[in-house]
Amino acid sequence: MRKSIHDQGTATGDSPGTGAPSRQDPGKLPPDSRSAEENGKPGTKADAPAAGTNDVMLPALGFTGTLRFVWRQLTSMRTALFLLLLLAVAAVPGSLFPQRPANPAVVTQYIEENPVTGPWLDRFQLFDVYSSVWFSAIYLLLFISLVGCVIPRTAQHAKAIRSKPPRTPRRLSRLPHYGAMAIPADNGIPAQQAAADAAAVLKRRGYRVDMRDADGPSFPSVGAERGFIKEVGNLLFHIALIGVLISFAVSGLFGYRGQKILVEGGTFINNLVSYDSFDPGTNFSKGTLDPFSIQLNDFDVTFERETQANYGQPIDFTAKVTTKTTPEAEPVKQVLEVNDPLSFNGTNVYLVGNGYAPVVTVRDGEGNIALSEPVVARVNDAAYTSTIVIKAPDAQPSQLSFVGLLLPTAMKAANGQTVAGDPDPLNPQLLLDSYSGDLGLDEGVPTSVYTLDTSELTQLNGRKLDTGGIVLQANETYELPDGKGSITFEGLKRYIGVDITYDPGKYGALIFSSLAVLGLMTTLFVGRRRVWVRAGTHEDGRTMVEYGFLARGEDYRLEGEEKTLRTLLEKKWLAENNPKDK
Repeated sequence: MRKSIHDQGTATGDSPGTGAPSRQDPGKLPPDSRSAEENGKPGTKADAPAAGTNDVMLPALGFTGTLRFVWRQLTSMRTALFLLLLLAVAAVPGSLFPQRPANPAVVTQYIEENPVTGPWLDRFQLFDVYSSVWFSAIYLLLFISLVGCVIPRTAQHAKAIRSKPPRTPRRLSRLPHYGAMAIPADNGIPAQQAAADAAAVLKRRGYRVDMRDADGPSFPSVGAERGFIKEVGNLLFHIALIGVLISFAVSGLFGYRGQKILVEGGTFINNLVSYDSFDPGTNFSKGTLDPFSIQLNDFDVTFERETQANYGQPIDFTAKVTTKTTPEAEPVKQVLEVNDPLSFNGTNVYLVGNGYAPVVTVRDGEGNIALSEPVVARVNDAAYTSTIVIKAPDAQPSQLSFVGLLLPTAMKAANGQTVAGDPDPLNPQLLLDSYSGDLGLDEGVPTSVYTLDTSELTQLNGRKLDTGGIVLQANETYELPDGKGSITFEGLKRYIGVDITYDPGKYGALIFSSLAVLGLMTTLFVGRRRVWVRAGTHEDGRTMVEYGFLARGEDYRLEGEEKTLRTLLEKKWLAENNPKDK
């Protein structure tokens, strides 16, 4: 009989064979078990545990034991699920705050607009969530936890598959699903044959079968088990999660993403200097850039004109381009559309935006051309009202700049203001303010081409000045005050914004995520079941058969499996439906 720690401490006396009584009076301890003060013997440890007390000395883990304990906790399934949930929660700030890899200008603006909280958020890497130290730590711990959890379970399951089904229980009637049958003596089916028939039926239903005592004096029985694929699905799900993590890591290490604004007639060549913004992976090498090129020939936008409710809404974008996979390759005409990217050896080019680029010519005070090119305008609303910034750093004797609006179809509103009335360029117009002064481009400080810092500039034109603002129709020229130069609105072109991505892990992520879904479905819909069948001969010559079912976990279909097995056995043996008791 197993004794508790308390029982062992109070019931044991001297060592066996001494002749001392087996029980002692708890109030009278032997002299050698008392403290030094009670015994009056110097040199006895006062803190030694007294015999017969309830104190238990627990062994110290030590350094190796501590590491083993931490490893077991880290590689438990509970920890893996907790880290998976924690990773999902850690990804939430990435959707709440602007991310520097996606748009560094927006992050800079956010910090400037929030001078108190912005720097603190930046210190905690909330603008670089997916490359932050804390997110990477969770990611790495989850990877280690899954690997440490899956490998032992895989080995254990492989061993379970090779092993025999568990031995037949002594009392099958204690199982949650139990039944008994009787085969009439006239049928001539002995117990050994009945057990063999039951084994054959179970084997046809996909069970792994093991016969016990088929030729011995004992009652022959059958142990059967199926549903090993359930655990295989569980392992497949977790292995697929590891594969997804590895695929994301490969993309983060070797992939890249960049953006480019391409104006009609312009050409993009896939090299680093051609990108407007570029976000490389940790181990990115410029040698992975495919040397393709794209020339934008024409860009068409179709707007809704049939219904009043959605009038002016864009319904189709089509970019006609000429591509070359290498500089020596033959040009190929292709069409780039939304959700239909161009692909070049794993590098995809997506159409993500569009707008207008007015062609302007700026002459300086000396009459020289300081700027003559299309200038990209940023779209603000559905009518394609666009913000435009024009910088002419080569103008002499002072640099020139302009900021204002582009209206594709300018018209007068009820309040007398000029607004954009339609997204199509039916009456394009530029409304500008002009400035002169040092733009600060020679100081080596990067600045956005879409913003203009006017704090150190001298304003030449504006609605609040006597000179008024600049209003330009297509093919019109405006002379700046004080002989500073002129600006000409030459015409209007369209542009597209493309997103170029190289994601080497995307196919792996797709494959492993599909396998994870397959493994999860297998785990949910396949049941792990065990069946035992025992046969014996009654005194009156009948063969008595009993069976029991047991499911590992919840299996609401086990009752139906029991009825199916009973029907198959009755059909084979023509057994009585209501057998008498033994």
